[in-house]
Amino acid sequence: MSMNPELVDVLPAHKFDEANLLAWLQQAMPDFGTRLEVKQFQGGQSNPTFLLDTDSGRYVLRKKPPGKTLPSAHMVEREYRVMRALSENTDVPVPNVRVLCEDSDVIGTPFYVMDFLEGRIISHSALRALDRKDRLPAHHSAIDTLAKLHSVDVNAIGLADYGRPEGYVARQVARWSKQYLASKTDDLPAMDKLMAWLPENLPAKDETAIAHGDYRFGNLMLAPDKPEVIAILDWELSTLGHPLADLAYYCLPYYLPSDMEGMRGLQGEDLEALGIPDEQETIARYCARTGRDGIDDWHVFLAFSLFRLAAILQGVYKRALDGNAANANALQVGKRASLLADIGWKIANGGPRN
Repeated sequence: MSMNPELVDVLPAHKFDEANLLAWLQQAMPDFGTRLEVKQFQGGQSNPTFLLDTDSGRYVLRKKPPGKTLPSAHMVEREYRVMRALSENTDVPVPNVRVLCEDSDVIGTPFYVMDFLEGRIISHSALRALDRKDRLPAHHSAIDTLAKLHSVDVNAIGLADYGRPEGYVARQVARWSKQYLASKTDDLPAMDKLMAWLPENLPAKDETAIAHGDYRFGNLMLAPDKPEVIAILDWELSTLGHPLADLAYYCLPYYLPSDMEGMRGLQGEDLEALGIPDEQETIARYCARTGRDGIDDWHVFLAFSLFRLAAILQGVYKRALDGNAANANALQVGKRASLLADIGWKIANGGPRN
C-alpha cells in the first residue's frame, strides 16, 4: 500500500534537462519558486511520472516517454484535457491539473503538471492492506465513482469531441489489433482467434460515456484515513466510449488467477472471508447507480477487455525488449499477454453468462 509511493532517481532512459523545466515552470506558474528536486515514481508502464519537490509545494509531472512510440499512444495532452474538464465542471474526483506543455523542446517530450495528492493506492482488489471492515466500503466507493463518471454529460463539460460517440468497441478492436500486430513477438493463437471473433460479435447496444480505459484499484487513490476514492488517476487510455467496457475491465480480477505474480486476480480467493463483493454484487450495484435493468452481451465486454489488456501488455513487453519501458519488471508483464488472451478466448467461446 503506498502512502509513500516508491520513488527512485530518474532512470537513465528518462533523464531530461531539469534547468530547462525549472525555467519553463517559473514562467508558467508565477509563484513556483527557485528550488526543484525531481524523483521518478517506480511503476506505471507507459508515461513516465515524476515527483517535483519545490518551494511552492509538491507536484506530479507526467510526460510522454522518449523514443519511438506506437501511433496514438501516450497522449498526455488528452489526459490533461479530460482531468481539467472534470475538475472544473463535475464532482468526479480527479487531481487538480496546473499546466500543459506541448513544446518538445523544453524536456524532450510534451508533459503536464498536477498537484500531488496525499492518499493510499492499493493495487490489488483483494485490498488486504485495508482492515476487513473497510474493504466493502472501498469497493462500493470505486463502483459509485465509476457510475458517477459514466453519468457525466460530455456535451455539458466541453468534451463532445473527446472521441467519436459511436462504435467504440469496434474501433478499439481494430486499434488494438493493429497495435498488437505492431508489437507482436511470438505467436499467440488465442489473440488471432479473438481478433477474428470480436468484430463479428460486437455489443448489440451502443452507448457513449467518458470511458476511463484503465479503471482498477491501482489507478484509484483512497483517502489517507477512510475507504473512499479521492482521485481517479492515469487517464492515458480515456476517450468517449462504451461505459460497460470500463465495468468489465474493473471486473477482470474475478477471472484472473490470484496465485500468478502481477495478475491481481481474485480467482481462488475466498471473497466472503476477505469481505469484498463478488461479480454479481458489483454489477448489481453499478446497475442500480446508473439506472440499468441489467446487462446484455457481458461475455463480449469481458472478452474484449481481456483482448485489449493482452494487446497493451504485449506493447509493454516489446518496449522492454527494445530497452524503452518505464518499469523495471516490464519483461515479466509482457509474458502475461498469452494468459489473458487464453482466458479471453475461453470466455468468448463459452458464450453469454450473466
